[in-house]
Amino acid sequence: MERKALSKLITWKNSKNRKPLIIEGARQVGKTWLMKEFGNICFEKSVYINFENNSRLRNIFEQDFDLKRIILLLSAETGISITPENTLIIFDEIQEAPKALSSLKYFYELAPEYAIVGAGSLLGIALHHETSFPVGKVDFLKLSPLSYREFLLANNEKALVEILDTMDPNTIQPMKSKFIERLKEYYFVGGMPEAVLTFTEENDFNKVRQVQKNLLNYYEQDFSKHAPVNQIPRLNLVWNSIPRQLSKENRKFIYGQLRTGARAKDFEIAIQWLKDCGLIHLVHNVSKPGYPLKSYEEMDSFKIYLNDIGLLCAMGDIDISSILDENKFFTEFKGAITEQYVLQELSSNCDIPVYYYSTSNSSGEIDFLTQIENRIIPIEVKAAENLQAKSLKAFHQKWQNEISVRTSLSDFRIDDWLTNIPLYEIGLIEKIVPDFNSFDSGKLKKDFINADFREEMLEGRY
Repeated sequence: MERKALSKLITWKNSKNRKPLIIEGARQVGKTWLMKEFGNICFEKSVYINFENNSRLRNIFEQDFDLKRIILLLSAETGISITPENTLIIFDEIQEAPKALSSLKYFYELAPEYAIVGAGSLLGIALHHETSFPVGKVDFLKLSPLSYREFLLANNEKALVEILDTMDPNTIQPMKSKFIERLKEYYFVGGMPEAVLTFTEENDFNKVRQVQKNLLNYYEQDFSKHAPVNQIPRLNLVWNSIPRQLSKENRKFIYGQLRTGARAKDFEIAIQWLKDCGLIHLVHNVSKPGYPLKSYEEMDSFKIYLNDIGLLCAMGDIDISSILDENKFFTEFKGAITEQYVLQELSSNCDIPVYYYSTSNSSGEIDFLTQIENRIIPIEVKAAENLQAKSLKAFHQKWQNEISVRTSLSDFRIDDWLTNIPLYEIGLIEKIVPDFNSFDSGKLKKDFINADFREEMLEGRY
């Protein structure tokens, strides 16, 4: 599989002030594969060390942080001569060896010539248990499930990706039906590497669903094995409530849906645990679309999404026909799935913060709010070719923001205040938005505000 993160690893390798690198991400998102593939492509030799199943390797770091001694023992254990100029050192499940994690500080300060990459599925949990973490001495890379773009590449659709990358609506539009067909497949399959690989090799949705169910079971086993005993029932309540929470018209997380009388303080640790494991996304409300958005974040008001859209469909037992055939009973949850997709695209493709906007005295809610450079961008998500954007229009009239985005299955279109970005292009928003200035008086704006859209604007359908 081709992963965008690989190019980031290559950039890290060639950087002048390189620090040991920690790859963050949930179980089964491909961290081990990525590290090994990076070693195969960019180094002559790789030393792979998994601390979860080798106590002798963990003990190497217990005595002291004499780096010459550590390198010598790692070489002896693996049978590979470690030379800094051509060897990648991989520390997998590094949270199982706290001293190895601490050693990264000394590698950075005393032996920065060594290229070290580490990962740990439960690293976020370990850091909350007084693990000595080398603050400021490591770089980080977040690995998410495969994005829609990576899904296309995995399915040998390189030409479609090249068309998307042109960001030229006149080139993209003729292939619209193909993009939508693949998008619906992605909704079901999601981006977990094993599920994607099963789909590409077997082309069997039933086998994909079995993979997804196994992954969900694997995650729940982690709750029992690694979470504090008193938190396990609460973890299960939060985890299993997510499809139900997202099926509401207002997708704000409601504690009362977990059990009668449930309070925030009873479930804060469970929610944080799931977040630290990389299993969920927390999207907080902001009280005002001000810059920076972080300063208006409301910590007690949030929505919870899963780490992967395919797993969300599996949890909800959504069959493929409901996604492909527009089942009328599927309407409400279809909106939730589309929001899940947009959030994943924003998170995996763009290094931008994501919030939502809602007020207690208003029924109008903006699905997502983000900032790109110094611009605040509201994003309204539509599951189909829906041209209504009443909440977005009300938001624009109140706050007079420069750019408002609706993402739907409609074609790319521009108005003075409203821009429609097709769902299959939303992962490019960080590249599209900086180009908006060129649309103000140029040819592009004339091209994309076509006669049909002018008529729609006059009718007030947007």
